[in-house]
Parts: sequence; C-alpha cells; structure tokens
Amino acid sequence: MKKTIYEARIDHIQILDEHGKLDEKLAKDTLSDEDAVFLYEQMSICRWLDEIAFKLQRSGRMGTYPQNKGQEAGPAGAGLALSRFGEKNWLVPCYRENIALFLNGLPMEKILLHWMGDERGNQIPEGVNILPIAIPIGTHPLHAVGIAYAKKYRGEKGVAVSFFGDGATSEGDVHEAMNFASAWKVPAIFFCQNNFWAISVPRALQSGSETIVQKGLAYGHHCVQIDGNDIFASYKVMKEAIDRAIKTGQPTFIEAVTYRLGDHTTADDARRYRDEKEVEAWRKKDPLIRTRKYLESKKLWNDRKQADIEARAKEIVDAVVKRAEGIEKPVFEDIFDYTFATLEGNAELQTQRATRRTTGLGQGPEQEKLRA
Repeated sequence: MKKTIYEARIDHIQILDEHGKLDEKLAKDTLSDEDAVFLYEQMSICRWLDEIAFKLQRSGRMGTYPQNKGQEAGPAGAGLALSRFGEKNWLVPCYRENIALFLNGLPMEKILLHWMGDERGNQIPEGVNILPIAIPIGTHPLHAVGIAYAKKYRGEKGVAVSFFGDGATSEGDVHEAMNFASAWKVPAIFFCQNNFWAISVPRALQSGSETIVQKGLAYGHHCVQIDGNDIFASYKVMKEAIDRAIKTGQPTFIEAVTYRLGDHTTADDARRYRDEKEVEAWRKKDPLIRTRKYLESKKLWNDRKQADIEARAKEIVDAVVKRAEGIEKPVFEDIFDYTFATLEGNAELQTQRATRRTTGLGQGPEQEKLRA
C-alpha cells in the first residue's frame, strides 16, 4: 500500500511591490494612510541614524556597527503590529531590527551606546519588553521561547518574537528553539530576515532547501514567506501570527525576503564577494523608495514633506548622538550595584567594592611588609 501522509503549501505574500503599487484586496484591514506615512517617516529617521552611525565608526567615535540599510520594512511593519496587539509582547532581537525596537519603546541612544561599548546600552528601561541585542548568531531564539513558555505558564496573552537572519537557521540552537516552541505550544514567533548573505556565505551555499521558511514545517509551525521590503505584508503577517499564537498556541515562522544594501558590518567589505549588479538590482527594491512612490501616488507625500522629514531626521539623530556621547562616565561601583540585588551580609563583596581589589594585598596593604 502506498499513500500520501504529508503535503504542504507555503504562501508568499506581497502587498506593496517595488513600483509602489498596492494590492488593495490584500491590504484591507492592514495599514491606514496615517500608518503608512508614519512608518515611512520612521524608516527615514532610521536610515539617517544608519548613515550617522557609519560616520561615527569611521571617525573612531564608535566601534563596529551593522547597518540596517535596505532591511527597514520588515521590522517596521512587524514592530508596529507588536506594539498594538497582544499584551506585553516581548522582542528578542538580533542586530538589524532597530526600527522595531524604537517602535516598542527603546530609546534610540541605547543602540549607539551598545556599539560604543557602553554596557548601559543594554540596560533596557523598566516596562520596555525587549532583551539586549544578541550578537552570537542563533542563540537568542531559545530565550524567546523561554519567555513565551513563561507567558503561557502565567496565563498572559502576549507573544515573544525572535528576529534573526538566514545564517542563523544553520545553527542548532534555532532548530532546538523551533522544536521546543511547537512541542510545548507556546506563543512564539520566529521572524527570519533572509538577506541572502550570511556575512560572505551566499544563500545558495548555505542550505539545500528551496526556501528558508520551509524549515519550520518539520516542527509544526505555520509558515509564510513575505516580501521583506513591504511594510504592508510584514504588518499583516505579524498581526495574524500574534492572533494565531494567542488563540491556538501554534508558533509561526516568517521568512522576510530582503537584502542588506550595506556591508555586513563596518568591519566588512562586501565588494570582495558580492556582484555589484546584484546590489544594484536590489537598490531598485529599496523599501523607502517603494513606500514613497506609494504615498506620492495617493497624494500623501511630496517634495516639501520629504525635505521636512530629512530635516527632522537630522535634528532627532543629532540629539541622539549628543545624549549617547554626553552620558556621564560610569562609576566603579556599578559593577556591584547592577550585578547583585544587595551586598548586605556579604563581607567579602563589600570589601571588594570598598577597596576595588580582590587580592589580599589590595584589601590589606600592610601585608606588603611580609614580602622577602
């Protein structure tokens, strides 16, 4: 006997194409005109932040920085949906989701402080449900699943979303996270930004699967692929994923097909491994360009408004840089005060804090006399 025991279909969703043309049917109940204008403005501000961060690194005022340029739309639409639906949703980011973090309450200077090497960049404000940026590739989806499990255990109606790149799907941690999420039916969402390059490794050499998103089928996830440069598709799919996770406990795996227009980081030179023709083809699909074309077609945008947002972006980012560079110097005691809830009853730690030393000589300088 022979019978088919499994069949699957994965949809690709594009609502706003690279020419700025909108699929009105699919766009129903997604973004309003005001939402589209708002997200375009926020993407423009983040694009300018990217440019200034690049210059800060090149001028020696900041460490290595990964530009988000070209990948703003996916996190923009998803981030807006996360800020609106569910209760106390959690974001567990990689390092190309700046706009999603800002839309959910993270002060912009935190990003600069992080890349300046200041640990206060990872000090998330109270009430902002975001974990610090995860640099190790693929480790953080496990954290998101743990948070989702806690939400289920507590009976809270919200989700935990992990953002990661296509390269992360070659890491075992990601697959362990996906398996755990579906086996335990926790409200977790996996948002993969497939930008075709895992640093210098092309998508074609990284995986034999026809798509990245189909990897989620093995774990029982609802799987959907979107045009990652389309704010409407990202918003729609994330909204649906949140609703699905809360109502059924089924995780969703979203593959956002996009492209990084810059280098992997400021420590990289993508010209050494990418064909410029490929880059140029993706520049025409730039999420800012297509969104502006759409807004202009609806008489919602013009050159005057463009000049206004560019001026406002410079003003906002200038202020962010000043706050980041003007932050007061950290004090030694922070090492203890932000590691331990209290030092009460621990004489050893109290002595270390007071003397700034862990050695016996540092704590009792008179022992110097005992040396031969």
